Amino acid sequence: MAWRHRLIWRVMKTYWQVRGGRTLGVRGLVVDGAGRVALVLHTYIDSWYMPGGGVKQGEGYGEALTRELREEIGLTDFRIERVLGVYRNTREFKDDHVVVFVVRTTVPAPAIRAADAFEIQEARWFALDDLPTDLSPATARRIAEYQASATGIGEW
Repeated sequence: MAWRHRLIWRVMKTYWQVRGGRTLGVRGLVVDGAGRVALVLHTYIDSWYMPGGGVKQGEGYGEALTRELREEIGLTDFRIERVLGVYRNTREFKDDHVVVFVVRTTVPAPAIRAADAFEIQEARWFALDDLPTDLSPATARRIAEYQASATGIGEW
């Protein structure tokens, strides 16, 4: 099944090259009561990422984040603590603007799972001092900003 997702990913990259235009996205740096962060491994790209995705037409950022956390990791009990930063991603010929929120779970150690098997291969909690080696570079930068209590802005 993974080869189909990778093919779809390549088709979408080509579409973005031709279409251009601006997209809006959200990501959640989800932290549980033990200080662990929730990360996902997609079916169509390698590396671990923060859960999140695109903001649909007519949808607010909070609504999009709520939907993405439910769809990707099955998380419904949380509160948005703050905006970590706003970033621009111009890779893959997109003009993607991403708002990253720091999200706290309201349950001390909730179970998370790959709620959408089509998109998410695995979802897990990671201690900040034991992050996976195949963490995406942008996710690593966002976690470092979080640990430094910094507000990020700029390139993804």
